[in-house]
Order: sequence, then C-alpha cells, then structure tokens
Amino acid sequence: MKPILAITMGDPAGIGPEIILKSLLLPETYEQCRPLVTGDAKVMLWTAEKLGYDIKIHAIKEVSEARFEQGAVDVIDLECIDMNTFKPGEVQVQCGHAAFLSVIKAIELAMANEVDGTVTAPLNKEALHKAGHNFDGHTEIYAHYTNTKKYAMLLADEYLRVIHVSTHCSLREACDRVKKERVIEVTELIIDACRQFGIENPHIGIAGLNPHASENGLFGWEEEKEIIPAVEEMRKKGYNVEGPVPPDSVFAKARSGKFDGCVAMYHDQGHIAFKMCGFQWNKETGKMETAKGVNITLGLPIIRVSVDHGTAFDVALQGVAAPDAMLLSIDYASRMALNRKNK
Repeated sequence: MKPILAITMGDPAGIGPEIILKSLLLPETYEQCRPLVTGDAKVMLWTAEKLGYDIKIHAIKEVSEARFEQGAVDVIDLECIDMNTFKPGEVQVQCGHAAFLSVIKAIELAMANEVDGTVTAPLNKEALHKAGHNFDGHTEIYAHYTNTKKYAMLLADEYLRVIHVSTHCSLREACDRVKKERVIEVTELIIDACRQFGIENPHIGIAGLNPHASENGLFGWEEEKEIIPAVEEMRKKGYNVEGPVPPDSVFAKARSGKFDGCVAMYHDQGHIAFKMCGFQWNKETGKMETAKGVNITLGLPIIRVSVDHGTAFDVALQGVAAPDAMLLSIDYASRMALNRKNK
C-alpha cells in the first residue's frame, strides 16, 4: 500500500496552502502516496477558489474518513481560522496558532501510526511566537513532542545531501561544538537516512572546519584532534567515509556524484553551498524563482520532511509560488516511509 502522508498547512497567510494544492493537483503525487492535509478546511477551500483551482476540499475529522482521491483534497479540519479576520500576507496571531496546531496534529497521527510520515509547509516564527508558542521552528517542535534528545537537520535535493554538526548558534560556539562524538553521531544519522532513500552503502564526505582542512595543522587543530579521529573510528566500523575534505571542494564533489552525502561542520558552511545549488533568483522580477530543496529532521521516531523555504508573504495568494520543494518533500517522505515499511 502507498504510504499515508500528513501534510501540514503551514502558516495560512503564506504560500503553504497554495503549494500544497498545486502539488495535490498532480496525478504523480497520488501515484507515490496517500496524502491528507492537517489544518483548516475553510482556508484550503478559500485558497482554491481565489486561485481558480479545479479541486474540491473534503473536510474530515479522522484518517479513516479520507478518500485519497485526486481532485478532492482530504483535510483533517481543525477549524482554527476565523475567515472574517483572516488576512493573507500578514503576520497574525491566529495564523501562528493555526500553523502550530496543524503540526501538533500531524505529529500525533504519526506517533499513533495512523500516518506513515509527515511533510511540513512553512510557518512564520514571528507569528508562532506571538501566538505563545516559543519554539525556534519545526525541528524544535518535533523534538519536544516526540521526546527526542539527539537529532540533526539534513538538507537535500536530487543531487546534494548535507547534514550539520551544529546549526543555530554563533560561529564561535560552532567551532567549539566540533567534537569527535558529535561528528560520529551526525554521520551515522546521514548514513541511516541514505539507506532509507534506497542507497545501500552510502559514500559520505566529511568536511573540514578550517581552510584547506587545516593543511596538516597549519590553520587550526580541530581536524587533527576531533575530525580525523572520528573518521578513523567510523572506518573501523565499516562505514564508507572520507575526510576531512577541504570545505571549499567537498560540496562540489558531492554535487557531481562523488559523495552520496556530506557532513558540514556548521550552519552556513552547509546552507550556503546547498542554497547556491537549489535557489534561483530572477533579477528581472526581483523575486526568488525557484527554491528547490527539503529539510529532513533525522533522529526522530517519525518521518518529518519540510520545504526548505519560508512563508513568502510578499507573494501569498498570487498564484506564482513554485511547488518544487513541496513535491520533492513528498517524494522523499514517500521513499523513506516505504523503506521503513520494508525493513
């Protein structure tokens, strides 16, 4: 059976509802999975009508009520938006709360094994915080409500997969967090993820922290004291790992097919390389034309894949938002769910 995926509505004032509907209009989505949306049915219907999409909204309360029929989107209706005061493209408390509720519902369904995986549309952190939910983002919400202590962020597109030793901290602190144990931990997470994608013996490139991976100690000591011992220990365990690879070349090599995944030492080291590949700015329109890439939270007991872009309030409800990242998120979540089922 095709996996059931719960897709969160995201912040309803952003492009989440639009990219979800665009994705669910395509027959290939239903060939991969059985999708349903957690959120507000009124918002989804309103979005479809405003954009002129030939699609119906099937409001439900339980997964068992879903039909999974293309042309009729199943929405677990949380009835969390007052349409009389709803304003697209603006930060609103009710929208931050609605986005939060849609995520919590998806987590509950996955933890109860009612769905096989979850896909998240973008939320707005300012709206989330104004609604009283003081989380940094999706990752922290998932970790909290699944009681997960060790987790990591994986960025992925069709060709490049990057996991991070550290993410949201100062650059000074990021250097201090480069420890042998953490390097091993995130490398094992990306190896397990690649296997869920169908890659049996993934080849992983591990970036250095310093320029030229420290040039044998000329430009820093972290490679010698932390990264190289981690690589040596993982090779003893039988992992196909290589490193430390100079950070100015590891991502280009991965993009060209040498590595199935990369380990970045800190947030921007991985994010800049990834977004150079997947984000395309249109100079003429002054807008981001393509934002193709997904964010996968590893280490959770459930599957969570997200688009790697924001709510884009400036283009909300204009019909111009590209569903590329949502389609890729659905693809990754479907593959991961199928591989978990077949284990």
